[in-house]
Amino acid sequence: MQPLEKSKGKSPKKSGLIRKSIGAYAVQCEACLKWRLIDTEEEYEEIRSRFIEEPFVCSKKADVSCEDPTDIEYDDTRTWAADKPNIPKTPKGFQRELVLRRDYSKMDAYYTTPSGKKVRALTEVATYLRSDPDCKDLSLSEFNFAVPKIMPDTIPAHIERKVSTNGNKKMKTSNKGDE
Repeated sequence: MQPLEKSKGKSPKKSGLIRKSIGAYAVQCEACLKWRLIDTEEEYEEIRSRFIEEPFVCSKKADVSCEDPTDIEYDDTRTWAADKPNIPKTPKGFQRELVLRRDYSKMDAYYTTPSGKKVRALTEVATYLRSDPDCKDLSLSEFNFAVPKIMPDTIPAHIERKVSTNGNKKMKTSNKGDE
């Protein structure tokens, strides 16, 4: 899971995207179900890449046990996104970026190559890997565009969201007292 925080970036009105940064990386202990903060993106990616084979438990963190209080509470004070397990670690030299859509409906995944080119699909990755001799040892299986699921119960109340079954209508929720 990843609590999200706002960051500076492109205007949401122009791009339809909200540049978000991951405010924290957190995983839930399989044994006690408490949330544990993970210090770095690299450490989080390592845990996520082997999550099915090696579920996370509190004792994997130094000086932490299931008896300790939770590191972070799952609540609506921040927007949470649940990552898919076993997504491969980002290849060395590349950067994986997740961008939240303005309506909080989903995130989009991009990779930035070592040369600074942004790729948005496996076909673009394949073209890049073929054109860059330094990437000859990389495989397409090392890239994954699966995105975390935004947890609907943590989306801010003022955000316009798609709510109809046909996907065309939007509903704007408002805070009480805004009427």
